[in-house]
Order: sequence, then structure tokens, then C-alpha cells
Amino acid sequence: LEREKRAMEMIELVGLGGRENYFPRELSGGQQQRVGIARSLAVEPDIWFLDEPFSALDPLIRAEMQDEFIRLQQMLKKTIVFITHDVEEAANLADRIGILKVGEMVQLCTPEEMVLNPADEYVAEFARNAPRDRIVSAAAIMEKTTAKAPRKVSGVSVSAGAKIGEIAEQVISSDKPTPVADSTGHLLGHVDRDRITRALFGKGEIV
Repeated sequence: LEREKRAMEMIELVGLGGRENYFPRELSGGQQQRVGIARSLAVEPDIWFLDEPFSALDPLIRAEMQDEFIRLQQMLKKTIVFITHDVEEAANLADRIGILKVGEMVQLCTPEEMVLNPADEYVAEFARNAPRDRIVSAAAIMEKTTAKAPRKVSGVSVSAGAKIGEIAEQVISSDKPTPVADSTGHLLGHVDRDRITRALFGKGEIV
């Protein structure tokens, strides 16, 4: 039957192949959550709406399911609306974060923008405990180069997409600004101790 074929496709997609005849009590918490994901995908939604799907899971299984969610999104390329009250979860999963207050959209932005340029005190408070080291990239805090023509970087540089937690030790231990380069090795700007410290600890505006 077509419905059985579709069900098996979803079971394989979420990594439960071989467990299709198990009872719910025979599955782990993470596996049960995968069943829920498979059920929601079986109807082929145009927009995938998930309301706090991982809130009841323990931290290890929750992290596993977040990784699984990212894998599925990369495969399926679906528009997803994901509801969560966990700022770290939102920052890990989202391309854009919409922050609601009493039913009103206060700010719609990237995770980096939420952390570096909150729209108001409400957003700033919401983002206060966000893992800046894993959200903010070198490109977001660098001082851009004023050179008219891009040039290749000589010496040790950091990638524009690198998160500041990955490069903090290198930048802070250097007496000179650290070059920031794109994927082709061309200079985009520099980041120094002051900029990375302010980005990590939220001390003042970065311009």
C-alpha cells in the first residue's frame, strides 16, 4: 500500500529502520521523539510547524535530537517554524529568530543580531544567557578593511565564519590585530583583543 511505503520511507529517514514493529515502550525517549518527527513529515507539509518538540527530553537526548533536526532540514529544505523558550536551542537551530512579547513581534533577526544588536531591553534580557562564543562570528565583530582591492593574507588568519569561541585564544594571545579572511584567503578585516572581549562579555557596542 502507498501509505505503508510512505511510512517506511519516514522511518528510514529518521533513523529507525529495523524498529518499525517495536512497541512505544520498547523505544528510548529519543527514538520515541523520532517517531513523532516521522509522523509529522509523513503528510508532506509545506511548512513544518513544531511546538517545543524537545522540551521534555533530558539534555543528552535533546542535543542528539537537535543534531537530527539540523540533518533533516539540510536534506528536506523545508520552511520550519520552531517554537521554543530556550534561547540556546533557538540560536543553535535558527536562521532567523522571532522574539514575541505579549503576542507582538519585538524583533525578527539572525542569532548574531539578537546578541549584538537587541532591539530593546526585553530582547537584551532574553539574549543575556545566549552562548555568544558559539553564536557570534569573526565577520560580525571585525573591523573591516578599507583597502579598495582585496589582497591575500600573509601569515596566520582566522576564517570569517569562525565563531569567536574558536578564535578567542589566538586573538587574545596576539599583540597585533588578527586578520580575518574569506574562503579564498582574501583579507576582509581584523579583529583584536578589545573587540573579541566586548563580543564575548557584552561590554559596549562594537562598531
